[in-house]
Amino acid sequence: MATYLVTGASGGIGVEYCRQLTERGDEAIAVCRSSSSELDKLGIRVETGIDITSDEAVADLVSRLQGKAIDVLINNAGLLKRVTLDNLDFDSIRQQFEVNALGALRVTAALLPNLHDGSKVIMMTSRMGSIDDNTSGSSYGYRMSKVAMSMAGKSLSHDLKPQGIAVGILHPGLVSTPMTNYNGISPEESVKGLLARIDELNLDNTGTFWHANGEVLPW
Repeated sequence: MATYLVTGASGGIGVEYCRQLTERGDEAIAVCRSSSSELDKLGIRVETGIDITSDEAVADLVSRLQGKAIDVLINNAGLLKRVTLDNLDFDSIRQQFEVNALGALRVTAALLPNLHDGSKVIMMTSRMGSIDDNTSGSSYGYRMSKVAMSMAGKSLSHDLKPQGIAVGILHPGLVSTPMTNYNGISPEESVKGLLARIDELNLDNTGTFWHANGEVLPW
């Protein structure tokens, strides 16, 4: 049984990660600002009150874990707000950077003492953060913050390799959640593919930018 820590675990892909991990016999630790009835039904460990944009909250999470070993850290917490050229809301862009890029890096850095040789770190990014794949423009805050998140993941893949820690940079596909107005594939299908990618992750393919379906995505 492996121990997985999942941020942004109260709904969507996060709670589905926790469900599938629990069903296959792994331990899932759910981290979120506030829980949900869907998450509570799983009967797993839930750490609430954790805002990943806060140094104090993340330090509190570390304290609560009491040095518990983590086999897989899944940085899933994310924020999507529509920002167009004719409505450039810089506060919104800044907030998306705080959550999508800096938050994931903050959590990873804080939990490094809990990781070990053989651990894995997952950055849940987006195809919308691919520069080469951007054919429609707009979505400034989301696209820019996800590029930054992916770059953090790539740097982590180099910095953590000597410690035996692999890093996966994953796109879940277009998934039917509140974030996408319920367009796309089911969270169940997405997470099934994502877990397959995580299971395949190793030091030879660390730093790869994958679609949940196994396709290697362009940067």
